[in-house]
Amino acid sequence: MLTLSILRHAKSSWADPELDDHERPLAKRGAKAIPILAKFMRQAKLRPTLALCSDAMRTRATLTLLLAELGPPAPRVIYDETLYLASPYTIRSALAEADSEPHILLVGHNPGLHALTLELVGEGDRKMLAALAQEFPTGALAVLSFDAVNWKDLKSASGHLEQFTTPRRLGS
Repeated sequence: MLTLSILRHAKSSWADPELDDHERPLAKRGAKAIPILAKFMRQAKLRPTLALCSDAMRTRATLTLLLAELGPPAPRVIYDETLYLASPYTIRSALAEADSEPHILLVGHNPGLHALTLELVGEGDRKMLAALAQEFPTGALAVLSFDAVNWKDLKSASGHLEQFTTPRRLGS
């Protein structure tokens, strides 16, 4: 069984409109949401073994703060420039290279993350599925499990939605 935790970066700052999108940092609100997400992940026993992260500043900051809050053991981390604003196809290609890694945390951007999640999910709690269908806001976390042994074997609609939450739902 494989587990994929899909995390959209936390809220980013638009304080400097001249800043390149790739270099935008987290907003204070985004940084405040991360400990709440980490607590949720600890309570749900979500311990990734590998983190695949876009190389944008806001995704790197989200992952760094999250891992600091999660505590050890830390997953192996790969910052991948191809994940910046990536399509579902590109994200699936990155996942396929992970072979049989049991739990991957994917940190990236919309619209690719939302589209990928909708493409992969096949079943789950109706309320969570309905919430996921509506939006995938900043800081959203979707956790899917797959009855597969290798990431190359993922098929559309084969995932079971185990969790879907947002910082707002968690009280942030």
